[in-house]
Amino acid sequence: MLKFSSLGVNESLVNTLRANGIAIPTPVQTETIPLLLAGSDVIARARTGTGKTLAFMLPMLQKIDPTQLYPQALVVAPTRELALQITEEARKLAAGTDIRILAVYGGQDVEKQLRKLEGGRQLIIGTPGRLLDHLRRGTLELGRVKMLVLDEADQMLHMGFLDEVETLIQALPYKRQTMLFSATMPAEVKRLAAAYTRDAEDVVIKGEKSPVPLDHIRQIVVEVTDRTKQEALMSMIDTYRPFLAIIFCRTKRRASTLNEALLEKGYNSDELHGDLSQAKREAVMKRFREAKLQLLVATDVAARGLDVEGVTHVFNYDIPHDVESYIHRIGRTGRAGEKGMAITLVAPKDKGELANIEQHIQYNIERRRYDKGAGITAAGTKARSIHAEREDRGRGGRDGGRGEGRPRRDDRPARAGGEGRGARGEAKRARGAYAGSEAGAGGAGVGRSRTGAAGQRDGRSAGGGRGQAARAERGAPVGGSRGGRDAKRSGTGRPSAPGGRGRSAGGRGRRK
Repeated sequence: MLKFSSLGVNESLVNTLRANGIAIPTPVQTETIPLLLAGSDVIARARTGTGKTLAFMLPMLQKIDPTQLYPQALVVAPTRELALQITEEARKLAAGTDIRILAVYGGQDVEKQLRKLEGGRQLIIGTPGRLLDHLRRGTLELGRVKMLVLDEADQMLHMGFLDEVETLIQALPYKRQTMLFSATMPAEVKRLAAAYTRDAEDVVIKGEKSPVPLDHIRQIVVEVTDRTKQEALMSMIDTYRPFLAIIFCRTKRRASTLNEALLEKGYNSDELHGDLSQAKREAVMKRFREAKLQLLVATDVAARGLDVEGVTHVFNYDIPHDVESYIHRIGRTGRAGEKGMAITLVAPKDKGELANIEQHIQYNIERRRYDKGAGITAAGTKARSIHAEREDRGRGGRDGGRGEGRPRRDDRPARAGGEGRGARGEAKRARGAYAGSEAGAGGAGVGRSRTGAAGQRDGRSAGGGRGQAARAERGAPVGGSRGGRDAKRSGTGRPSAPGGRGRSAGGRGRRK
Protein backbone atom coordinates (compact mmCIF):
# COMPACT_ATOMS: atom_id res chain seq x y z
CA MET A 1 0.00 0.00 0.00
CA LEU A 2 1.38 3.38 -1.03
CA LYS A 3 2.31 6.02 1.52
CA PHE A 4 2.75 9.76 1.07
CA SER A 5 6.51 9.47 1.40
CA SER A 6 6.62 7.15 -1.63
CA LEU A 7 4.87 9.88 -3.67
CA GLY A 8 7.67 12.33 -2.93
CA VAL A 9 6.10 14.22 -0.03
CA ASN A 10 8.79 15.35 2.41
CA GLU A 11 9.13 14.00 5.93
CA SER A 12 7.94 17.18 7.63
CA LEU A 13 4.62 17.17 5.77
CA VAL A 14 4.24 13.41 6.24
CA ASN A 15 4.58 13.87 10.01
CA THR A 16 2.01 16.67 9.93
CA LEU A 17 -0.40 14.45 8.00
CA ARG A 18 0.12 11.64 10.48
CA ALA A 19 -0.57 14.00 13.37
CA ASN A 20 -3.89 14.84 11.68
CA GLY A 21 -4.78 11.17 11.28
CA ILE A 22 -3.95 10.92 7.57
CA ALA A 23 -1.59 8.11 6.55
CA ILE A 24 -2.72 6.62 3.21
CA PRO A 25 -3.19 8.74 0.07
CA THR A 26 -6.45 8.56 -1.90
CA PRO A 27 -6.44 7.64 -5.62
CA VAL A 28 -6.55 11.27 -6.79
CA GLN A 29 -3.64 12.11 -4.49
CA THR A 30 -1.67 9.10 -5.70
CA GLU A 31 -2.17 10.11 -9.33
CA THR A 32 -1.55 13.86 -9.09
CA ILE A 33 1.04 14.52 -6.36
CA PRO A 34 4.03 13.07 -8.29
CA LEU A 35 3.00 15.02 -11.42
CA LEU A 36 2.66 18.27 -9.50
CA LEU A 37 5.96 17.82 -7.66
CA ALA A 38 7.57 17.32 -11.08
CA GLY A 39 6.17 20.68 -12.22
CA SER A 40 3.53 19.44 -14.69
CA ASP A 41 0.26 21.23 -15.38
CA VAL A 42 -2.69 19.06 -14.37
CA ILE A 43 -6.41 18.92 -15.09
CA ALA A 44 -7.83 16.50 -12.51
CA ARG A 45 -11.32 15.12 -12.11
CA ALA A 46 -12.36 13.02 -9.13
CA ARG A 47 -15.51 12.48 -7.15
CA THR A 48 -16.48 14.77 -4.32
CA GLY A 49 -14.99 13.93 -0.95
CA THR A 50 -11.89 12.19 -2.31
CA GLY A 51 -9.18 14.55 -1.04
CA LYS A 52 -8.56 16.93 -3.95
CA THR A 53 -7.53 19.78 -1.64
CA LEU A 54 -4.62 17.80 -0.22
CA ALA A 55 -3.70 16.67 -3.73
CA PHE A 56 -2.74 20.20 -4.76
CA MET A 57 -1.89 21.71 -1.37
CA LEU A 58 0.90 19.27 -0.43
CA PRO A 59 3.01 19.91 -3.58
CA MET A 60 2.44 23.67 -3.31
CA LEU A 61 3.58 23.89 0.30
CA GLN A 62 6.60 21.72 -0.43
CA LYS A 63 7.70 23.97 -3.32
CA ILE A 64 7.16 27.34 -1.60
CA ASP A 65 10.33 29.09 -0.40
CA PRO A 66 9.51 30.54 3.05
CA THR A 67 12.51 32.89 2.93
CA GLN A 68 10.98 34.85 0.04
CA LEU A 69 8.24 37.20 1.31
CA TYR A 70 6.13 37.59 -1.82
CA PRO A 71 3.18 35.64 -3.30
CA GLN A 72 4.49 32.40 -4.82
CA ALA A 73 1.24 30.42 -5.05
CA LEU A 74 -2.36 31.43 -5.71
CA VAL A 75 -5.52 29.38 -5.10
CA VAL A 76 -8.77 30.73 -6.55
CA ALA A 77 -12.13 29.39 -5.30
CA PRO A 78 -15.69 30.32 -6.34
CA THR A 79 -17.14 30.97 -2.87
CA ARG A 80 -16.00 32.61 0.34
CA GLU A 81 -16.88 29.50 2.35
CA LEU A 82 -14.68 27.30 0.18
CA ALA A 83 -11.81 29.82 0.28
CA LEU A 84 -11.97 29.81 4.08
CA GLN A 85 -12.08 26.03 4.22
CA ILE A 86 -9.01 25.71 1.97
CA THR A 87 -7.22 28.29 4.10
CA GLU A 88 -7.91 26.31 7.28
CA GLU A 89 -6.55 23.13 5.68
CA ALA A 90 -3.46 24.96 4.42
CA ARG A 91 -2.73 26.39 7.88
CA LYS A 92 -2.96 22.93 9.45
CA LEU A 93 -0.45 21.57 6.96
CA ALA A 94 1.86 24.58 7.27
CA ALA A 95 1.94 24.44 11.07
CA GLY A 96 5.52 24.54 12.27
CA THR A 97 6.82 26.12 9.07
CA ASP A 98 7.53 29.75 8.18
CA ILE A 99 5.03 29.78 5.30
CA ARG A 100 2.61 32.66 5.65
CA ILE A 101 -0.92 32.29 4.30
CA LEU A 102 -3.63 34.86 3.62
CA ALA A 103 -7.32 34.40 2.74
CA VAL A 104 -8.63 37.19 0.51
CA TYR A 105 -12.40 37.33 0.06
CA GLY A 106 -15.28 39.79 0.06
CA GLY A 107 -17.13 40.91 3.17
CA GLN A 108 -13.88 41.18 5.14
CA ASP A 109 -12.08 44.32 6.30
CA VAL A 110 -9.99 45.49 3.32
CA GLU A 111 -7.59 47.47 5.49
CA LYS A 112 -6.83 44.40 7.58
CA GLN A 113 -6.04 42.44 4.43
CA LEU A 114 -3.81 45.29 3.21
CA ARG A 115 -1.73 45.22 6.39
CA LYS A 116 -1.23 41.46 6.09
CA LEU A 117 -0.25 41.76 2.44
CA GLU A 118 2.31 44.42 3.30
CA GLY A 119 3.85 41.99 5.80
CA GLY A 120 4.49 39.48 3.03
CA ARG A 121 2.52 36.32 2.26
CA GLN A 122 3.73 33.36 0.18
CA LEU A 123 0.35 31.65 -0.32
CA ILE A 124 -2.77 33.60 -1.28
CA ILE A 125 -6.20 31.91 -1.24
CA GLY A 126 -9.18 33.94 -2.38
CA THR A 127 -12.26 34.60 -4.46
CA PRO A 128 -12.02 36.33 -7.86
CA GLY A 129 -13.83 39.56 -6.93
CA ARG A 130 -11.71 40.53 -3.95
CA LEU A 131 -8.46 39.42 -5.63
CA LEU A 132 -9.25 41.74 -8.55
CA ASP A 133 -10.05 44.53 -6.11
CA HIS A 134 -6.54 44.27 -4.63
CA LEU A 135 -5.02 44.10 -8.10
CA ARG A 136 -6.72 47.35 -9.10
CA ARG A 137 -5.62 49.01 -5.86
CA GLY A 138 -2.06 47.91 -6.55
CA THR A 139 -1.91 46.17 -3.18
CA LEU A 140 -1.43 42.65 -4.60
CA GLU A 141 1.52 41.78 -6.82
CA LEU A 142 1.18 38.49 -8.69
CA GLY A 143 4.10 38.90 -11.06
CA ARG A 144 6.21 36.25 -9.31
CA VAL A 145 3.54 33.63 -8.69
CA LYS A 146 4.86 30.21 -9.72
CA MET A 147 1.79 28.08 -9.06
CA LEU A 148 -1.91 28.65 -9.79
CA VAL A 149 -4.82 26.46 -8.67
CA LEU A 150 -8.39 26.84 -9.89
CA ASP A 151 -10.45 24.82 -7.42
CA GLU A 152 -13.91 23.79 -8.65
CA ALA A 153 -12.46 24.59 -12.05
CA ASP A 154 -15.65 24.03 -14.02
CA GLN A 155 -17.36 26.73 -11.97
CA MET A 156 -14.36 29.06 -12.20
CA LEU A 157 -14.42 28.83 -16.00
CA HIS A 158 -18.17 29.32 -16.15
CA MET A 159 -19.37 32.45 -17.92
CA GLY A 160 -20.18 34.14 -14.62
CA PHE A 161 -16.54 33.94 -13.48
CA LEU A 162 -14.69 33.71 -16.78
CA ASP A 163 -13.91 37.41 -17.28
CA GLU A 164 -12.60 37.78 -13.73
CA VAL A 165 -10.49 34.63 -13.97
CA GLU A 166 -9.01 35.75 -17.29
CA THR A 167 -8.05 39.11 -15.78
CA LEU A 168 -6.34 37.35 -12.87
CA ILE A 169 -4.46 34.98 -15.18
CA GLN A 170 -3.22 37.89 -17.27
CA ALA A 171 -1.56 39.30 -14.14
CA LEU A 172 0.41 36.07 -13.66
CA PRO A 173 3.70 35.10 -15.33
CA TYR A 174 3.38 33.07 -18.52
CA LYS A 175 5.79 30.48 -17.12
CA ARG A 176 3.87 29.03 -14.22
CA GLN A 177 2.37 25.75 -13.12
CA THR A 178 -1.43 25.59 -13.50
CA MET A 179 -3.61 23.08 -11.68
CA LEU A 180 -7.34 22.61 -12.28
CA PHE A 181 -9.38 20.42 -9.93
CA SER A 182 -13.06 19.56 -9.95
CA ALA A 183 -15.53 16.69 -9.57
CA THR A 184 -17.09 17.59 -12.91
CA MET A 185 -15.54 18.88 -16.12
CA PRO A 186 -17.91 19.31 -19.07
CA ALA A 187 -16.29 18.98 -22.50
CA GLU A 188 -16.67 22.68 -23.35
CA VAL A 189 -15.04 23.70 -20.05
CA LYS A 190 -12.22 21.24 -20.60
CA ARG A 191 -11.53 22.78 -24.03
CA LEU A 192 -11.45 26.21 -22.42
CA ALA A 193 -9.11 24.96 -19.69
CA ALA A 194 -6.61 23.86 -22.31
CA ALA A 195 -6.08 27.54 -23.20
CA TYR A 196 -4.75 28.27 -19.71
CA THR A 197 -2.47 25.26 -19.35
CA ARG A 198 0.63 23.94 -21.12
CA ASP A 199 0.67 20.26 -22.10
CA ALA A 200 -1.48 19.49 -19.09
CA GLU A 201 -1.79 15.96 -17.77
CA ASP A 202 -5.44 14.91 -17.84
CA VAL A 203 -6.08 12.88 -14.67
CA VAL A 204 -9.34 10.93 -14.44
CA ILE A 205 -9.55 8.42 -11.61
CA LYS A 206 -10.02 4.93 -13.03
CA GLY A 207 -12.86 2.73 -11.90
CA GLU A 208 -15.27 5.62 -11.35
CA LYS A 209 -18.01 4.63 -13.78
CA SER A 210 -20.41 7.10 -12.19
CA PRO A 211 -19.42 10.59 -10.98
CA VAL A 212 -21.46 9.84 -7.85
CA PRO A 213 -20.08 7.41 -5.22
CA LEU A 214 -23.02 4.99 -5.48
CA ASP A 215 -21.64 2.72 -2.75
CA HIS A 216 -21.60 5.55 -0.23
CA ILE A 217 -24.60 7.73 -1.10
CA ARG A 218 -28.07 6.25 -1.20
CA GLN A 219 -30.16 8.33 -3.60
CA ILE A 220 -33.94 8.61 -3.36
CA VAL A 221 -36.46 10.56 -5.43
CA VAL A 222 -39.68 11.52 -3.68
CA GLU A 223 -42.56 12.46 -5.96
CA VAL A 224 -44.49 15.45 -4.61
CA THR A 225 -46.65 18.30 -5.80
CA ASP A 226 -45.80 21.96 -5.33
CA ARG A 227 -48.50 22.17 -2.65
CA THR A 228 -47.22 19.21 -0.63
CA LYS A 229 -43.49 19.83 -1.04
CA GLN A 230 -42.94 21.64 2.25
CA GLU A 231 -44.98 19.12 4.22
CA ALA A 232 -43.16 16.27 2.48
CA LEU A 233 -39.78 17.69 3.49
CA MET A 234 -40.75 17.91 7.14
CA SER A 235 -42.13 14.37 7.04
CA MET A 236 -38.83 13.10 5.63
CA ILE A 237 -36.80 14.97 8.23
CA ASP A 238 -38.83 13.19 10.91
CA THR A 239 -38.62 9.85 9.09
CA TYR A 240 -34.89 9.78 8.33
CA ARG A 241 -33.75 11.82 11.37
CA PRO A 242 -30.51 13.33 10.02
CA PHE A 243 -27.64 14.14 12.32
CA LEU A 244 -26.74 17.12 10.12
CA ALA A 245 -28.47 17.92 6.83
CA ILE A 246 -28.17 20.47 4.04
CA ILE A 247 -31.38 21.46 2.25
CA PHE A 248 -30.77 23.01 -1.17
CA CYS A 249 -33.04 25.61 -2.76
CA ARG A 250 -32.68 27.28 -6.16
CA THR A 251 -32.98 30.90 -5.01
CA LYS A 252 -32.12 33.02 -2.00
CA ARG A 253 -35.76 33.95 -1.49
CA ARG A 254 -36.91 30.32 -1.48
CA ALA A 255 -34.16 29.40 0.97
CA SER A 256 -35.19 32.20 3.31
CA THR A 257 -38.90 31.34 3.06
CA LEU A 258 -38.27 27.64 3.73
CA ASN A 259 -36.03 28.39 6.70
CA GLU A 260 -38.74 30.58 8.23
CA ALA A 261 -41.28 27.75 7.82
CA LEU A 262 -38.92 25.24 9.46
CA LEU A 263 -38.24 27.57 12.39
CA GLU A 264 -41.99 28.10 12.89
CA LYS A 265 -42.43 24.33 13.19
CA GLY A 266 -39.68 24.11 15.80
CA TYR A 267 -36.80 22.77 13.71
CA ASN A 268 -33.23 23.80 14.50
CA SER A 269 -32.37 25.41 11.14
CA ASP A 270 -30.70 28.44 9.60
CA GLU A 271 -30.07 29.76 6.10
CA LEU A 272 -26.94 30.34 4.02
CA HIS A 273 -26.94 32.40 0.83
CA GLY A 274 -25.36 35.40 -0.85
CA ASP A 275 -27.66 38.04 0.69
CA LEU A 276 -26.24 37.48 4.16
CA SER A 277 -23.36 39.52 5.54
CA GLN A 278 -20.00 37.79 5.70
CA ALA A 279 -20.11 37.81 9.50
CA LYS A 280 -23.50 36.07 9.42
CA ARG A 281 -22.32 33.50 6.85
CA GLU A 282 -19.29 32.64 8.95
CA ALA A 283 -21.38 32.43 12.13
CA VAL A 284 -23.87 30.06 10.47
CA MET A 285 -21.13 27.79 9.14
CA LYS A 286 -19.42 27.76 12.55
CA ARG A 287 -22.61 26.62 14.26
CA PHE A 288 -23.20 23.98 11.58
CA ARG A 289 -19.66 22.59 11.81
CA GLU A 290 -20.00 22.42 15.60
CA ALA A 291 -23.33 20.54 15.26
CA LYS A 292 -25.15 23.29 17.11
CA LEU A 293 -27.31 23.66 14.02
CA GLN A 294 -29.02 20.59 12.56
CA LEU A 295 -30.50 21.84 9.28
CA LEU A 296 -28.74 24.23 6.87
CA VAL A 297 -31.06 25.67 4.21
CA ALA A 298 -28.80 26.90 1.43
CA THR A 299 -28.45 27.91 -2.16
CA ASP A 300 -25.69 26.41 -4.29
CA VAL A 301 -23.20 28.61 -2.42
CA ALA A 302 -22.89 25.59 -0.12
CA ALA A 303 -22.67 22.99 -2.90
CA ARG A 304 -19.09 23.61 -3.95
CA GLY A 305 -16.30 21.93 -2.03
CA LEU A 306 -17.65 22.37 1.49
CA ASP A 307 -16.56 19.53 3.76
CA VAL A 308 -18.50 19.37 7.02
CA GLU A 309 -18.05 16.28 9.14
CA GLY A 310 -21.31 14.62 10.14
CA VAL A 311 -23.52 15.63 7.20
CA THR A 312 -25.62 12.49 6.91
CA HIS A 313 -28.35 13.77 4.58
CA VAL A 314 -28.76 16.14 1.65
CA PHE A 315 -32.24 17.24 0.58
CA ASN A 316 -32.77 18.76 -2.84
CA TYR A 317 -35.87 20.76 -2.02
CA ASP A 318 -35.61 22.20 -5.53
CA ILE A 319 -34.16 19.93 -8.17
CA PRO A 320 -31.04 21.50 -9.73
CA HIS A 321 -31.17 22.68 -13.35
CA ASP A 322 -28.04 20.76 -14.40
CA VAL A 323 -26.28 17.51 -13.66
CA GLU A 324 -23.10 19.16 -12.37
CA SER A 325 -25.01 20.97 -9.63
CA TYR A 326 -26.72 17.72 -8.61
CA ILE A 327 -23.38 15.93 -8.31
CA HIS A 328 -21.83 18.70 -6.24
CA ARG A 329 -24.88 19.07 -4.01
CA ILE A 330 -25.19 15.42 -3.02
CA GLY A 331 -21.42 15.25 -2.66
CA ARG A 332 -21.75 17.13 0.65
CA THR A 333 -22.61 13.76 2.22
CA GLY A 334 -20.98 10.35 1.93
CA ARG A 335 -17.52 11.90 2.09
CA ALA A 336 -14.23 10.19 2.94
CA GLY A 337 -15.79 6.74 2.85
CA GLU A 338 -18.73 7.57 5.14
CA LYS A 339 -22.33 6.69 4.27
CA GLY A 340 -24.92 9.28 3.37
CA MET A 341 -28.35 9.78 1.85
CA ALA A 342 -29.46 12.22 -0.87
CA ILE A 343 -33.20 12.87 -1.26
CA THR A 344 -34.57 14.87 -4.18
CA LEU A 345 -38.12 16.23 -4.21
CA VAL A 346 -39.57 16.02 -7.71
CA ALA A 347 -42.80 17.67 -8.87
CA PRO A 348 -44.38 16.67 -12.21
CA LYS A 349 -42.75 19.65 -13.93
CA ASP A 350 -39.30 18.42 -12.84
CA LYS A 351 -39.41 15.07 -14.64
CA GLY A 352 -37.26 16.33 -17.52
CA GLU A 353 -34.43 17.42 -15.21
CA LEU A 354 -34.64 14.11 -13.35
CA ALA A 355 -34.36 12.07 -16.55
CA ASN A 356 -31.30 14.11 -17.54
CA ILE A 357 -29.65 13.54 -14.16
CA GLU A 358 -30.24 9.79 -14.27
CA GLN A 359 -28.88 9.56 -17.78
CA HIS A 360 -25.64 11.32 -16.89
CA ILE A 361 -24.96 9.54 -13.60
CA GLN A 362 -25.88 6.22 -15.26
CA TYR A 363 -28.20 5.22 -12.46
CA ASN A 364 -31.97 4.89 -12.06
CA ILE A 365 -32.76 6.43 -8.70
CA GLU A 366 -35.05 4.71 -6.20
CA ARG A 367 -38.58 6.18 -6.18
CA ARG A 368 -40.86 7.10 -3.30
CA ARG A 369 -44.03 9.17 -3.24
CA TYR A 370 -45.49 11.55 -0.68
CA ASP A 371 -49.27 11.76 -0.38
CA LYS A 372 -51.07 14.00 2.07
CA GLY A 373 -52.62 11.79 4.69
CA ALA A 374 -50.59 8.72 3.78
CA GLY A 375 -47.04 9.98 4.15
CA ILE A 376 -44.13 8.47 2.25
CA THR A 377 -45.01 5.36 0.27
CA ALA A 378 -43.24 3.19 -2.26
CA ALA A 379 -43.52 4.48 -5.83
CA GLY A 380 -42.07 1.55 -7.73
CA THR A 381 -39.03 -0.64 -7.41
CA LYS A 382 -35.39 0.30 -7.26
CA ALA A 383 -33.51 0.94 -10.48
CA ARG A 384 -36.62 1.73 -12.48
CA SER A 385 -36.34 4.34 -15.17
CA ILE A 386 -38.80 7.18 -15.39
CA HIS A 387 -39.81 5.95 -18.86
CA ALA A 388 -40.88 2.58 -17.46
CA GLU A 389 -42.93 4.37 -14.85
CA ARG A 390 -44.70 6.38 -17.52
CA GLU A 391 -45.46 3.20 -19.44
CA ASP A 392 -47.05 1.73 -16.30
CA ARG A 393 -49.22 4.80 -15.94
CA GLY A 394 -50.23 4.50 -19.57
CA ARG A 395 -51.50 0.96 -18.89
CA GLY A 396 -53.72 2.35 -16.12
CA GLY A 397 -51.87 1.16 -13.03
CA ARG A 398 -49.14 2.17 -10.62
CA ASP A 399 -46.45 0.09 -9.00
CA GLY A 400 -46.79 -2.75 -11.46
CA GLY A 401 -50.60 -2.51 -11.55
CA ARG A 402 -51.12 -3.49 -7.91
CA GLY A 403 -53.43 -0.57 -7.29
CA GLU A 404 -51.36 0.92 -4.46
CA GLY A 405 -51.79 4.39 -5.83
CA ARG A 406 -52.51 7.82 -4.44
CA PRO A 407 -55.21 7.96 -1.71
CA ARG A 408 -58.41 9.22 -3.32
CA ARG A 409 -61.41 11.19 -2.14
CA ASP A 410 -64.55 9.18 -1.43
CA ASP A 411 -66.39 10.84 -4.31
CA ARG A 412 -63.85 9.72 -6.91
CA PRO A 413 -63.66 6.20 -8.35
CA ALA A 414 -60.55 4.09 -7.85
CA ARG A 415 -57.98 4.05 -10.69
CA ALA A 416 -58.61 1.45 -13.31
CA GLY A 417 -56.35 -1.53 -12.81
CA GLY A 418 -56.37 -1.09 -9.03
CA GLU A 419 -58.16 -3.30 -6.55
CA GLY A 420 -61.15 -0.92 -6.34
CA ARG A 421 -61.55 -0.79 -2.56
CA GLY A 422 -62.07 2.95 -2.44
CA ALA A 423 -60.18 5.77 -0.78
CA ARG A 424 -60.11 4.34 2.72
CA GLY A 425 -58.78 0.98 1.61
CA GLU A 426 -56.08 2.64 -0.51
CA ALA A 427 -55.05 4.95 2.32
CA LYS A 428 -54.84 1.97 4.67
CA ARG A 429 -52.63 0.08 2.24
CA ALA A 430 -50.48 3.19 1.68
CA ARG A 431 -49.93 3.56 5.40
CA GLY A 432 -49.00 -0.10 5.62
CA ALA A 433 -46.48 0.39 2.80
CA TYR A 434 -45.15 3.43 4.64
CA ALA A 435 -44.64 1.45 7.84
CA GLY A 436 -42.72 -1.20 5.94
CA SER A 437 -40.70 1.32 3.96
CA GLU A 438 -39.76 3.21 7.08
CA ALA A 439 -38.27 0.09 8.60
CA GLY A 440 -36.05 -0.12 5.54
CA ALA A 441 -35.36 3.59 5.60
CA GLY A 442 -34.22 3.43 9.20
CA GLY A 443 -31.72 0.71 8.33
CA ALA A 444 -30.48 2.64 5.33
CA GLY A 445 -29.92 5.83 7.28
CA VAL A 446 -26.63 6.64 8.88
CA GLY A 447 -27.91 5.54 12.25
CA ARG A 448 -27.02 8.51 14.39
CA SER A 449 -29.22 9.55 17.29
CA ARG A 450 -31.15 12.79 17.05
CA THR A 451 -31.75 13.11 20.77
CA GLY A 452 -30.36 16.61 21.06
CA ALA A 453 -32.06 17.78 17.89
CA ALA A 454 -35.41 16.43 19.03
CA GLY A 455 -34.98 18.32 22.24
CA GLN A 456 -34.82 21.53 20.25
CA ARG A 457 -38.43 21.30 19.08
CA ASP A 458 -41.29 23.30 20.55
CA GLY A 459 -43.05 21.66 23.50
CA ARG A 460 -46.37 20.54 22.06
CA SER A 461 -49.20 18.40 23.40
CA ALA A 462 -49.27 14.71 22.68
CA GLY A 463 -52.47 15.16 20.67
CA GLY A 464 -53.53 12.32 18.43
CA GLY A 465 -54.26 12.65 14.74
CA ARG A 466 -52.08 11.34 11.94
CA GLY A 467 -48.87 11.67 13.98
CA GLN A 468 -50.13 9.13 16.53
CA ALA A 469 -51.42 6.77 13.90
CA ALA A 470 -48.11 6.79 12.04
CA ARG A 471 -46.19 6.13 15.22
CA ALA A 472 -48.54 3.34 16.21
CA GLU A 473 -47.96 1.67 12.83
CA ARG A 474 -44.25 1.93 13.34
CA GLY A 475 -44.56 0.24 16.73
CA ALA A 476 -43.55 3.37 18.63
CA PRO A 477 -45.35 4.52 21.81
CA VAL A 478 -47.71 7.44 21.25
CA GLY A 479 -47.13 9.32 24.46
CA GLY A 480 -43.97 10.64 26.03
CA SER A 481 -40.97 12.69 24.91
CA ARG A 482 -39.41 11.83 21.55
CA GLY A 483 -36.03 12.97 22.81
CA GLY A 484 -36.35 10.63 25.81
CA ARG A 485 -37.20 7.69 23.56
CA ASP A 486 -34.25 8.43 21.27
CA ALA A 487 -31.90 8.70 24.21
CA LYS A 488 -33.19 5.46 25.66
CA ARG A 489 -32.77 3.76 22.29
CA SER A 490 -29.26 4.91 21.52
CA GLY A 491 -27.77 6.13 24.77
CA THR A 492 -26.19 9.04 22.94
CA GLY A 493 -27.33 12.04 20.99
CA ARG A 494 -26.12 14.88 18.89
CA PRO A 495 -25.20 18.09 20.70
CA SER A 496 -28.23 20.27 21.18
CA ALA A 497 -28.26 23.99 20.58
CA PRO A 498 -28.25 26.29 23.61
CA GLY A 499 -31.75 27.10 24.71
CA GLY A 500 -33.29 24.07 22.98
CA ARG A 501 -36.88 23.22 23.91
CA GLY A 502 -38.21 19.69 24.30
CA ARG A 503 -41.05 18.54 22.12
CA SER A 504 -43.58 15.85 22.91
CA ALA A 505 -44.29 12.87 20.74
CA GLY A 506 -47.48 14.35 19.42
CA GLY A 507 -45.63 17.15 17.65
CA ARG A 508 -45.95 15.52 14.27
CA GLY A 509 -49.72 15.41 14.67
CA ARG A 510 -49.93 19.14 14.15
CA ARG A 511 -49.74 19.03 10.35
CA LYS A 512 -53.02 18.24 8.72
